[in-house]
Amino acid sequence: MEAEALYSFRATECDELSFHKGDILKVTNMDTDGDPNWYTAELSGRKGFVPKNYINVRPHPWFVGGISRLAAESRLRPLESGAFLIRESESTPGEFSVSVSYGDHVQHFMVLKDRLRRYFIWDEVFASLNQLVEFYRINSIAKERTVFLRKPERLLARPRHAHALLDFTPHHATQLRFLRGDIIDLLDCSDARCWKGRCRGQVGVFPPEYVQPVHH
Repeated sequence: MEAEALYSFRATECDELSFHKGDILKVTNMDTDGDPNWYTAELSGRKGFVPKNYINVRPHPWFVGGISRLAAESRLRPLESGAFLIRESESTPGEFSVSVSYGDHVQHFMVLKDRLRRYFIWDEVFASLNQLVEFYRINSIAKERTVFLRKPERLLARPRHAHALLDFTPHHATQLRFLRGDIIDLLDCSDARCWKGRCRGQVGVFPPEYVQPVHH
């Protein structure tokens, strides 16, 4: 995710990152251990901690943070070909994956970095994820078929219902029990790792990879 520097900052510790007002930084982690007022970011190949009140993060609807591969598939499966999400890699912390709907299934692409810390999937390299996304809006991200990244418009609207793909047995009193095939009323989907819903008159939370959202 990108952020614009609102003010100049001079590092006072070896693990901090200096920058000037107007610089565009790559925010690599917003969930740092310890102090919640600091993010980790990159600039011109350098990496370090930055004070979050010095920068303005530019959020995108396609960036969903640390959701699982299964949760990404659950979100994209009912959408049209080209709908996509960028998420933090499960296998490699600090790296990213692009999950793309092919219409009949969901494909995942690992975003790699070269020695200059530029992003790439195939041969083309990019200074930011934004540039990568814009390139693959007009160039096919797939080799075996033609798939252009499309703005996931229907992902912006919270689905009201979901279809249970599997039985879910609660491990805690706050969790919601449901069976495969149940229709769940979705009450809160703001947390990518844990949704809240209603089923059979009961209200509770559950992992989103157990369900498929129903978009009307």
